[in-house]
Amino acid sequence: MDDQATLAALRRHWDASDANDFEAEHDIYRGDAVLDYPQSGERIRGRSNIQESRTVQPNKKRFTVRRIIGGGDLWVSEFVLSYDGVPSYVVSIMEFRDGLVAHETQYFGDRFEPGPSRAHLVERVG
Repeated sequence: MDDQATLAALRRHWDASDANDFEAEHDIYRGDAVLDYPQSGERIRGRSNIQESRTVQPNKKRFTVRRIIGGGDLWVSEFVLSYDGVPSYVVSIMEFRDGLVAHETQYFGDRFEPGPSRAHLVERVG
């Protein structure tokens, strides 16, 4: 799979994620894919288990992709994932094998206020 095809597949994946289209969302994964959430210490093995873990998640989810960068077999997506309107900032690192995701790691960060010691140096965004 060339980089343009991978980028298109990633866009379809995140669009399907935002639409809660659980079938299309998981087309990007190999059957033996692994998903890691380092902050909670969870590892989910297999496309069907990854899909089920998202299907049973009770909160209303929305995805806003900020950027997708990468090439070859390594791609990074940066997005805002809102659960019931509360945003988390997420980085997803996807490793591809034979055109499908073999391993994904997602890192989550919550919004916080800038420190007062640097307030005079920062520009507020988003």
